[in-house]
Amino acid sequence: MATILDQFSLEGKVALVTGSERGLGQGMALGLAEAGADILGVSYTPEAADTAAKVEALGRRYVHVQADLLSIEPIPGIIEAAKKAYGRIDILVNNAGIIKRNDSVNFTEAEWDDVMNINIKTVFFLCQAAARQFIAQGTGGKIINVASMLSFQGGIRVPSYTASKSGVKGITMLMANEWASQNINVNAIAPGYMATDNTAQLRADEKRSTEILDRIPAGRWGKPSDLAGAVVFLASAASDYINGYTIAVDGGWLAR
Repeated sequence: MATILDQFSLEGKVALVTGSERGLGQGMALGLAEAGADILGVSYTPEAADTAAKVEALGRRYVHVQADLLSIEPIPGIIEAAKKAYGRIDILVNNAGIIKRNDSVNFTEAEWDDVMNINIKTVFFLCQAAARQFIAQGTGGKIINVASMLSFQGGIRVPSYTASKSGVKGITMLMANEWASQNINVNAIAPGYMATDNTAQLRADEKRSTEILDRIPAGRWGKPSDLAGAVVFLASAASDYINGYTIAVDGGWLAR
């Protein structure tokens, strides 16, 4: 007899994960693979040998696609690569993103455009492409966008990042409204302060790091593996009636 744990299985599923070569993307790719999914990883780097080896050690397949997601131009090729490798797509995790730090009075157009292009424009059009594929397959599917604490808060010195991540939360709700009836679940994860490349500058600043840790009830920076449970849940049948929601994985940051 099937149990609730069976609903969390991703056996036979294919997950497309952007920014899969390190950090949060790698942590989520490994979680999905451990739950049974094969992975198509997308990153700017020519290869992702470390992620590939770790996924394959779990007994799952890993196919890598190199793409510069500052532009939407690679999107059709990414979808085709997934279809060629696996014949289908079941899960999209929009993780790739960048951050630029500068005082708002000095923020440049390039700092604005680069962040907005990869963090919100590419995210939307990759969601669109995945949804079209899900509809063509007749299978439905799961889309998980990566939002941020700054989907809820203003932050400082990161105007384009705040705008883009607020936008991710917004379009996640919009797409859920439009696509839920077609068995496509669109949700998001908002990581808290995680020990990744994006926060290296903050963690190196002893004063700022102490201020951040003092506010986190869990008392530590998050790890990429902390996102594995949330992404597997949102990718699985266990979340079939969850639509348009952004789950914070933040050690309690937003509760303070």
